[in-house]
Amino acid sequence: MTEVKREVFGQMPKEEGGGVVEKFVLKSDNVKVEILSLGCIIAALEMKGRDGKFSDVVLGFDTLEGYTRKHPFFGAVVGRVANRIAKGRFTVNGKEYQLFLNNGPNSLHGGARGFDKVLWSPQVLPNGICFFRLSPDGEEGYPGDLKVWVTYTLSGRELAINYRAQTSKTTPINLTNHSYFNLAGQGSQDIYDHEISVEADFYLPVDDTKIPTGEVAAVQGTSFDLRQPVELGKHLQKFRLDGFDHNFCLQQVQARRLVARACHPPTGRAMEVHTTQPGIQFYTGNNLDGSLKGKSGVTYPKHSAFCLETQNWPDAVNKPHFPNVLLQPGKEYNHTTWLVFNAT
Repeated sequence: MTEVKREVFGQMPKEEGGGVVEKFVLKSDNVKVEILSLGCIIAALEMKGRDGKFSDVVLGFDTLEGYTRKHPFFGAVVGRVANRIAKGRFTVNGKEYQLFLNNGPNSLHGGARGFDKVLWSPQVLPNGICFFRLSPDGEEGYPGDLKVWVTYTLSGRELAINYRAQTSKTTPINLTNHSYFNLAGQGSQDIYDHEISVEADFYLPVDDTKIPTGEVAAVQGTSFDLRQPVELGKHLQKFRLDGFDHNFCLQQVQARRLVARACHPPTGRAMEVHTTQPGIQFYTGNNLDGSLKGKSGVTYPKHSAFCLETQNWPDAVNKPHFPNVLLQPGKEYNHTTWLVFNAT
């Protein structure tokens, strides 16, 4: 049985439109998740280790103030389009759209005020919570009134995140959750002793602004071959890598499949990622720099967490040979990602 509780987490500042931010606590015997109505943010996720004790494995803040200041999308649902759009420009039905540039020359994770920075309307379910919002036509430069539902359900060791959307005009859409994980427990200094595997034969090389070049490259014989588990610290050293921030190309089938696994041998904590999405962005927290004070006042240095963001391929709206990212009126966007937490 999953227990669902709701409580007030804080009040949005007046300049952000005010409004009460609620926190929803989903709890099973093995996992406890805290989710905010601001940005559908996973603020805490506690799982058991080999010793049977719970530990919080996601980065974030103790108070609302942390989330209303600038931070790197900790735990949030990002959209309308997760990841990068080159030069913030795209054309749909012959009309060019220009988005806000918030990542060098590109638009990232929905723009200046994306889905991560707004309040969502919650509905409590027997085993979870469904958030809804209407993104109005023209919001952040995107076409169409977009209705979006994000549903979190917890069942035993499994957290499911379902994303649905409907639009009044053709629009690009690509939703993901941007949680930063450290299975040693949030606040641990690095992820070098984690073992990671990603079920992908191909990845997307990127230019120096992190936009895919258009090539779909084989992982075979490269540092991107993560089909067998690698110990992250040793792997980065071996290939002299600064870290990962790349899309791995998954099988093009819209059915649930296992796509990635992370485990932390010292504690026995392990996490599997299953999804219906065509890609997964593996990011090793390269831009964390210790300047943010997180939960319990700890700082988050470089490589102190990883993200496994299930999503469409970056800049797909400008690359016709990438999986389709356009949602048409009368159709529904519907994807699910399942995170399964185990102790070994």
